[in-house]
Amino acid sequence: MLLPEFTLERPRSLAEAAALASREGARLLAGGTGLVPNLRLGLETPKTLVCLENVKELKTIQADSDTLRIGAGVSLREIAEADGLPDALREAARAVGAPAHRAAATLGGNLCLDTRCLYYNQSEHWRQSNGYCLKRGGDTCHVAPRGKLCRAAFSGDLAPALLALEAQVEIFRPGGTEILPLENLYRDDGAQPLMLAPGHIVAAVRLPAREVRSGYAKARRRGAIDFPLAGVAIALELREGRIARLRAALTGTNSSPIPISDLESLVGREPGAALEAALGKRVEKQVKPLRTGIGAADYRRQVAVVLARRLLARLTAGETTGESS
Repeated sequence: MLLPEFTLERPRSLAEAAALASREGARLLAGGTGLVPNLRLGLETPKTLVCLENVKELKTIQADSDTLRIGAGVSLREIAEADGLPDALREAARAVGAPAHRAAATLGGNLCLDTRCLYYNQSEHWRQSNGYCLKRGGDTCHVAPRGKLCRAAFSGDLAPALLALEAQVEIFRPGGTEILPLENLYRDDGAQPLMLAPGHIVAAVRLPAREVRSGYAKARRRGAIDFPLAGVAIALELREGRIARLRAALTGTNSSPIPISDLESLVGREPGAALEAALGKRVEKQVKPLRTGIGAADYRRQVAVVLARRLLARLTAGETTGESS
């Protein structure tokens, strides 16, 4: 399928990129692994593509005694191979696509990945024959036709890892930089999942320099390339054999990546089957998968539960590296 006509801009600074991105019909382009397929399907028809390839400000990793800062233009391959990054983040980067995807894809692009749905990620002719959908061109969400919100699912792998690691995000905008919790970047609306205004650019993420055990586990239909049926990240601290800190987050099930709530009540408990079951119950109650992909909704819910329990068992046992399934 042919690409639509557009003007390609190549800014060399964030300020220049933000000014170009403020134009009507402009879209930011990083690695293009998510956007270009959407262009070919006719899902996006931007007048201008603002390529961030030459903006060097976005491509650095910096660390001090308090904070680890990763630029939004750092590739997923660099993150997967970098020393000194949390295991959850490296495992999430390794779980994305194939080596060629990871070489091109960026941290910022994965955080801003468009939501996906069986009724949306189709050709123009397919969508037209189905009356389009609430996300593009229609007035009905075919997944939840009685509702008023699009239920397309967020499928980025790095967001749950960063949520579990208590990340903040830097938003560059005309007039300065804003730093906010990563969860504030998203809203539970598959049609408009990002809280970004025109001209606002995800510039970097910041992580507290804290020693934690962390990991990421992902289930997908095929062993490589696929987006997650469900993905789970966990970060924890153990003190004197008990949980001192516990955070978990999911992707692939809701219209936004979701931090699992009510984990404070698990602090102080000993690792084991009872703790794993308690986390599983919280995951089961909070995930809301719908028929947005090839997997049945209840199956994906149960997959999320199993992933969370297994990952917690792995981390509390002191194992730091695992494989996605």
